[in-house]
Amino acid sequence: MLIAIEGICENGTITLSELPPFVGKTNVIVVFLEEKKGVRLGSLEGKASISDDFKEPLEDFDEQK
Repeated sequence: MLIAIEGICENGTITLSELPPFVGKTNVIVVFLEEKKGVRLGSLEGKASISDDFKEPLEDFDEQK
């Protein structure tokens, strides 16, 4: 079974945001997420739009043709 717990690695020390749900010795796998610089949620707000007929059926899929 795999359990994911978020944490922070700083200067070679990993600090978990919560305690694991078990005690004792166990094997672990540590995956480091690449931090994206300059990208933040909502940074494209107002720069893209969806047309009003977005949900309308496409003519290419019209069965009457």
